[in-house]
Amino acid sequence: MNIVDVDWLENNLNNENIIILDCSWHLPNTQRSGKEEFKKERIPGAIFFDIDEISEQESPFPHMMPTEDYFSKKVSELGVLNEHHIITYDSLGVFSSARVYWMFKQFGHKKISILDGGLKFWKIKNKKIETSAPNKKIKTNYLAQLNRSKIKDFEDVKKNTQTKEFKLVDARPSGRFNGADPEPRKDLQSGNIENSLNIPFNIIVDAETGCFKNKEEIKKIFKEKNIMKKDSLVFSCGSGVAACVVGAAYENLNNIDNYNVFDGSWTEWATKNNLKNS
Repeated sequence: MNIVDVDWLENNLNNENIIILDCSWHLPNTQRSGKEEFKKERIPGAIFFDIDEISEQESPFPHMMPTEDYFSKKVSELGVLNEHHIITYDSLGVFSSARVYWMFKQFGHKKISILDGGLKFWKIKNKKIETSAPNKKIKTNYLAQLNRSKIKDFEDVKKNTQTKEFKLVDARPSGRFNGADPEPRKDLQSGNIENSLNIPFNIIVDAETGCFKNKEEIKKIFKEKNIMKKDSLVFSCGSGVAACVVGAAYENLNNIDNYNVFDGSWTEWATKNNLKNS
């Protein structure tokens, strides 16, 4: 069960085995702060998960996967137990919640789901909103065990431009992929990695509700890109967030467990290849 709906969550708000994480994050050119918006309103009982803070702090690239010890420490501070069923959501519908879902999967968490439509659809459905000061959970002793097999790096992707062992699916909007629109990080050129395919995350998600489109629509999108169930796929985007939206949709469509992500994505690729705006 990697996707749950708002009615299911409403009926399980008082379930002590469930912990809700607000994972809202916004692109740097939007001037929005997920953390500040969380302080004003949230799904009742939610805890804020900061993907910039809970990331590799020494990396020059944004929100790269942290170490086991650091992740364990930060997640313990949030009050999360290894036994909890985690529900991730974000304010846009399905965006950064998918990234946090994928992160926990790599650290071995067993029970985790994405809230379909997130806070956006929760509000459309007039569900209860919490506006008082957020509650703090009691610190736990969370133990993460990192499996890096689904985390692809620069060298993996560079090698694949020659070997073509996997299909690289880029989830950025088509304008950025085609080099017509600028990147949100102004020092980087837009463009794409050789032999990659483009499935923009925004065509996977319904614009009005913020929910995933139905399976038939998503199946058609992948089929149009000649992607088959047997294909080995790696998902990429600007910085490893939107990649997880398309990855999660593919996972749900094909009843698979876990998917590959190029963690540094276009930001790392363009930086290391010196693809900068003049």
